[in-house]
Order: sequence, then C-alpha cells, then structure tokens
Amino acid sequence: MSADDRHPLFLPVIYVGGLIFGLGLAISGMARPEVVLDFLQFEDFGLLFVMGGAAVVTGVVFAVATRLDATAPLTGAEYTRRLKEFDSNVVVGGVIFGVGWGVSGICPGAAYASVGIGNLPILWAIVGMFVGAYVQGYVRSRGSTA
Repeated sequence: MSADDRHPLFLPVIYVGGLIFGLGLAISGMARPEVVLDFLQFEDFGLLFVMGGAAVVTGVVFAVATRLDATAPLTGAEYTRRLKEFDSNVVVGGVIFGVGWGVSGICPGAAYASVGIGNLPILWAIVGMFVGAYVQGYVRSRGSTA
C-alpha cells in the first residue's frame, strides 16, 4: 500500500498514538533511565506493571478489532499474522538490544519520551541507536549481495 492510498487520518492518528504512548511513559516514570535500571536490578517492578497493562490492553483491542472487521480501519489492509522465523538474527539482535537497554537504561520508544521530559543527554543513546541500525543495515546488505 502506497502513501497515496492511505486514509487521510492515517498520519494524524499515528502521531496522536505516539503522543499518548509518550505521555503514558512520562506519567508512569518509565521515560527515566534510573527507573528502568532499578527494574533491571530487581529493585522496582513498576515497569512490569506498565508493560503488563499495555500488553493486556493491546491483546484485548486486537482480539476485539479483528473480530469486528477483517480490515484495518485507516489502511483497509487485511489483518494478518506476520510470522518471523526464529533464527540467529533474532538471538543476536535480542542480545544487542538487551545489552543496550541495560547499559543506557532506556529503550527506543522511551528514549524519545525521555527527550520530551527534558532529558537531553539521552540524545547520545538515540544517536547510538541510529548508528547501530545503520551499521546493521549496511552489514546485512553487504552480506546478501555476496
């Protein structure tokens, strides 16, 4: 589906969803790296409740939405499962993500929310995420052409 085929409200809804997500992270305190690091050190389990609450809401919405309509409301695309093979890329990527999360105390979504609450040093972590994504894409593209 091209950008021209999208519903006119597609991008505004995406932005509103992102703002709600960021606001939720900020209110819950999960945009603060020290809170995340406390969770990773088994000292504060608030993050577990925030993630669990989000997973429950998402699960209910997907279960209900896919039964009410077979297509996504803003794109018209059919709801389908995207199956990904469990391979070494999943394991290596998960390990790298986990190490980055543990070192910085922040994941990509929360990093942007953290900037929104004034944590400007987190911009270094965001730059690191972009550099890492670029390097991974470059390495992968070089490997697939050989």
